[in-house]
Amino acid sequence: MLKIIMNILWLFLGGLQMALGWLIAGIIMIISIVGIPWARSCFVIAKFTLWPFGKEVVNRYDINGCHDIGTGCLGVVGNIIWFVVAGLWLAIGHLFFAFANFITIIGIPFGFQHLKLAVICLAPIGKTVADDPNSLLNR
Repeated sequence: MLKIIMNILWLFLGGLQMALGWLIAGIIMIISIVGIPWARSCFVIAKFTLWPFGKEVVNRYDINGCHDIGTGCLGVVGNIIWFVVAGLWLAIGHLFFAFANFITIIGIPFGFQHLKLAVICLAPIGKTVADDPNSLLNR
């Protein structure tokens, strides 16, 4: 129940705006044709940004136990290109909302969530969203 309340509050404290940012980045990537490999990551993380509490972003290698195109050398190159094109701007957005949440007492957990998402903005290729078994909010 707490997880649901936190996720609803999250929508009003920057989650909805940043999910829209991720969605717009994904649409731009699809329109550009060459950005299609990044679009999937954008949409997965946009969905995660809408409802983040109780989930976590993990490396696909940790889930599958083997490398794929996004977790190998091409994934590193893709993340560098992503950082220059869109990652930096999305990270700045998350940092803005993190700061706005940190200046209030009730917003501190949401500020930490924005910081976590800002780190993901820097290198989303090779990552996926999974249920967080260690979260205190899942109990």
